[in-house]
Amino acid sequence: MATDPTAPSIYPTLRYDDAPAAIAFLRDTLGLRAESVTEDPDGKVLHATLAWGNGLIMVSSRFSAEDTFDTSRACLYLAIGDPDAHHARALAAGAEVVMGLTDQPYGSREFAVRDAEGMVWCFGTYQPAVTGVTAEPTVMAAPE
Repeated sequence: MATDPTAPSIYPTLRYDDAPAAIAFLRDTLGLRAESVTEDPDGKVLHATLAWGNGLIMVSSRFSAEDTFDTSRACLYLAIGDPDAHHARALAAGAEVVMGLTDQPYGSREFAVRDAEGMVWCFGTYQPAVTGVTAEPTVMAAPE
């Protein structure tokens, strides 16, 4: 799968203890636009994308201290056309793989590695794009 050259190719990914509250703050206070929010039956955010201009961040709830992606509050997700080849390259170079190649229910094929400082880097075919792009992010007036 080739990447879409018109969509972003790198996505900051943030984990929150209270992701619904964080999304409300990012949306209502800072002016980001919620593109999509998927919650589990208990109200935990499984996955959300928030837009700022033509860029996106991904947000989800923290689930457990044992979860690879919950060991830090942020990781980077990089869209890539051939995750299998990139995974093989990372393995050959001795990278610490923290999530092997996985076919996700949302259609992405991805994997993750940890760098020498402990940051998690995820590579996969998921490449959301912003809908209704505006030239400038919406700047909200300060409350009176």
